[in-house]
Amino acid sequence: MRTTTDPARLDRMFFALSDLQRRGILEALSNGPASVTELAGPLGMALPSAVKHLAILEQGGFVVSEKAGRVRTYQVDPKAFDAMQAWVAKHQRRLHAQFDRLDAYLAEQKTRAKR
Repeated sequence: MRTTTDPARLDRMFFALSDLQRRGILEALSNGPASVTELAGPLGMALPSAVKHLAILEQGGFVVSEKAGRVRTYQVDPKAFDAMQAWVAKHQRRLHAQFDRLDAYLAEQKTRAKR
């Protein structure tokens, strides 16, 4: 499982998701593999633009491609979000720990005020 939180990898992932059209491509690919033509048409995108966006998604680790003859088919990598989920979980744990400390401090202050 690739759950590394390498900063350069995370930068590529967040950059890949920063564009509405790329998120649209991921949404379309969530229905199954598709060729560049099948993706570009419904999204109202020119083929060169679609290829560019797909390359960025591939560099970000979200999609993988396979070429059969002249047709390149893309699909979502099933482990695509593992690294991002690990990063988010790490930061959630830190945030929850801070709130737990705040709760304990406030409870202590409340107890002291009652004395």
